[in-house]
Amino acid sequence: MENSEYAFFAMMARLKWIDRWALMRNSDNENLSEHSLEVAMLSHALCIIGNKRLGKNLDAGMAAVIGMYHDVSEILTGDMPTPVKYLNEDIKEAYKDIEKEADRKLLSLLPDVMKDEYSSILMPGDEYAYEKKLVKGADKLSAYIKCVQEKKAGNDEFRDAELSTIKQLEKMGLEEVEIFMDEFLPAYSKTLDEIRP
Repeated sequence: MENSEYAFFAMMARLKWIDRWALMRNSDNENLSEHSLEVAMLSHALCIIGNKRLGKNLDAGMAAVIGMYHDVSEILTGDMPTPVKYLNEDIKEAYKDIEKEADRKLLSLLPDVMKDEYSSILMPGDEYAYEKKLVKGADKLSAYIKCVQEKKAGNDEFRDAELSTIKQLEKMGLEEVEIFMDEFLPAYSKTLDEIRP
């Protein structure tokens, strides 16, 4: 077998160098690697809630993996601030195209035998349509959690982002997200002594 070098995972390792919330003063900086882990965990939890509490048949493992890789295009594009990304429909659509092209470029860094598997993660098809919705919900939950944590640290910089994000979460109309917010979000405002077993 020919010895070849592939750069896909070396590129994935760069997630930790991309900071989020670039336009905001942060009490605690958050990078894409940290955010991706949180989104993966939340995506998995939302699917479990859907399956166990709402009688659905969701692929929690696939949702977690989609969540883990959901922002990898930003290795090439950087983290576009939300106010810019969603300024108008033209910019939003153009940025989606840029993200898709970045995903294709990242997939080209894999051996052919692995491309199909990772393509279904980076660009999941309709068979995971609801899981993708929950990953988007998890992404917004992660943003809301960041706002709560910054506010708890005395940083008012995230006040408007918190209000905007809670409206976006409510607009999604995902019952799994509502259950998570009711039952799990309150603990994020508490101290370690208040939440530890």
